[in-house]
Amino acid sequence: MRSRLARLLLLLCSCGYMSGVQAQLRANYYATSCPNVEQIAITQFIAGLAQNVLAPASMIRLAFHDCAVNGCDASILLNGGMNNTDEKLSARNLGIGNLNIIDGMKAAAERACPGVVSCSDLIVLAARDAVRLSGGPNMNLVFGRRDSKTASTAAASRQLQGAAITVTQLLSSLGVFGVTPMEAVALLGAHTMGVSHCVNIRNRLYPRLDSTLQQNASATFANNLRAQCPASGSNPNTIVANDASNIIFDTQYFQDVLAGRGLLTIDAAVGKDSRTSPFVNQFATNRQLFFATFQSAFTKMTRFKVVTGRQGIIRRNCRIPV
Repeated sequence: MRSRLARLLLLLCSCGYMSGVQAQLRANYYATSCPNVEQIAITQFIAGLAQNVLAPASMIRLAFHDCAVNGCDASILLNGGMNNTDEKLSARNLGIGNLNIIDGMKAAAERACPGVVSCSDLIVLAARDAVRLSGGPNMNLVFGRRDSKTASTAAASRQLQGAAITVTQLLSSLGVFGVTPMEAVALLGAHTMGVSHCVNIRNRLYPRLDSTLQQNASATFANNLRAQCPASGSNPNTIVANDASNIIFDTQYFQDVLAGRGLLTIDAAVGKDSRTSPFVNQFATNRQLFFATFQSAFTKMTRFKVVTGRQGIIRRNCRIPV
């Protein structure tokens, strides 16, 4: 009798614990434990932005690349060592940068509320503010994520997709977040911000132009890309702007795709594929629809496989798993 009662109590406690874990993600998570965290975060973010106008694009990409590898757990920030390998060393994470912004946000949060605010929540806060301050939607998100103790270069290389993926691969890889095809195209619309490396578009330029760049409408665009990204001898860190307004979160990306000026292989592909082209057309002319769909997709993405409750830790230093 006693053993059965003990098992019943354990079951009840476990169920309650799991419910509690799910309930931890909420908008007012830090209302009492660190009520000024959002002001702290935005102050540090703006300070970082003053040093680099491309910082917002970096923060949006950082959130995606963190969540895409085993969930939103700030594993991307961990340095190698202590049984971990560095996700940032994966070729898929080429260009991940401006991490000093997250470091500054974390240091300020630790001074105000020691051991309370997770690195994973700070990544999401930075991405949200990056979108808003760049002219995008003001997204309402939930918090309460905790940080993982592990990171893997191999996992990043395996789970992150390259610039030359197909539409099928795109929908499959983003589908793990629970997003619809329309939401997947909206997430891809974040390519309206920032830059890309020449190494990621050289396959479209050499030894001959790919078929989508051989069309008359794309000829000038292709010639400009070849001038910026020569066939050989260029610095592997050479970059090109994603679009003409690459510091503004707008619909220019979709307009460029429709005009044959999609930069990456996947950018050109979504404008041609029947599963995605209708959404490209809609977003190109409907800013409100793009913003609403992006917010829905971003919310789903940033809840993906989060670490909560006793499953994770609050790192005092985002680079070290303690």
